[in-house]
Amino acid sequence: MGVPFYLTSFVTLFVIVDPIALVPLFIALTRGMDQAHRRTLALRACVIAAGLLAVFGLVGNGLLTVTGITIPAFRISGGFLLFITALDMLFERRTQRREGQQAEPNHDPSVFPLATPLIAGPGAFTTMILLVNNTPASGVAHTAAILAIMLLVVGSTFVMFLSASFIERMLGRTGIVVVTRLLGMLLAALAVQFVLDGVRGTGLV
Repeated sequence: MGVPFYLTSFVTLFVIVDPIALVPLFIALTRGMDQAHRRTLALRACVIAAGLLAVFGLVGNGLLTVTGITIPAFRISGGFLLFITALDMLFERRTQRREGQQAEPNHDPSVFPLATPLIAGPGAFTTMILLVNNTPASGVAHTAAILAIMLLVVGSTFVMFLSASFIERMLGRTGIVVVTRLLGMLLAALAVQFVLDGVRGTGLV
């Protein structure tokens, strides 16, 4: 696997986590908090999310083996899951559900709902398993590269959380909606590719 694969991996995970769409949700969940408190919550949420994604990427395949699920089957089901996520993004159902998860002013939203399921959700867990176990790439170097990509995506999320107020003013509500739609279209195409790869992996075609 070369640079194009890892670039695609970054784009895939970035689209799934969708840091841009998380910005207004982070603002809503931390409304009334000062900048220092927001920064602490953002860091805690991202560290927890990165830990969950790393663990799931490392042991997820073993879990599939124990349950008798093959990687091609998981890749196909994962593709369908990602496609549903893409539809949610395209038709704003995802944002509407997230916006309904606002916390009380004194509540700490770093673990739930920020770390999970907003940053590290089912789609991100699925993607980590698919990317870490994507054949013919394998070995410690490949796994380390995927984990590094995941950390880069989560790091991007942290940076955007820190820049939440500025990004909100720059893009505006309309701009955020437009970017989310574009990411949804890209995710739909990537989801279809996951399904095609899974079908090929079964040996049926």
